[in-house]
Amino acid sequence: MKIKLIVVGETRDNAVRGLTAMYAMRLPHYIPFEIVTVSDSVRRGRTESIIDKVEGGDFLVLFDEHGRELTSREFASFIESKAVTLPKNLVFAIGGPFGFDGPTRERANAMISLSKMTFPHELIRPFVVEQIYRAMTIIKGESYHHD
Repeated sequence: MKIKLIVVGETRDNAVRGLTAMYAMRLPHYIPFEIVTVSDSVRRGRTESIIDKVEGGDFLVLFDEHGRELTSREFASFIESKAVTLPKNLVFAIGGPFGFDGPTRERANAMISLSKMTFPHELIRPFVVEQIYRAMTIIKGESYHHD
């Protein structure tokens, strides 16, 4: 299994980009991982681009305010269970400033919320990559996560 993170638009802030990259560079030690950026130029085009990046058999999870909230341990268990059962890849997606529209929501297999609060879509990127990294350390029984 591979984990893919699809994000809408380039990260403009160097600090946010650097923090995202820091955690992304740690992940291949545990699991194949890639970040795929799709255009944010046209709302309709963005939606189609996200769906185009998801292959048949992939499990698509949207990070969305209407999703289910999980603890870090629950998120780790979610990833671990998918690693055993998925025929293809686990794909996470972070929408743009307007979130996701109908076709993307319809294609999604699950939705996860990081908080009931609203955050800038670019700022969520390092949060998500760090949580994937944290999940991998939990799965491997390493000491990164503290309850």
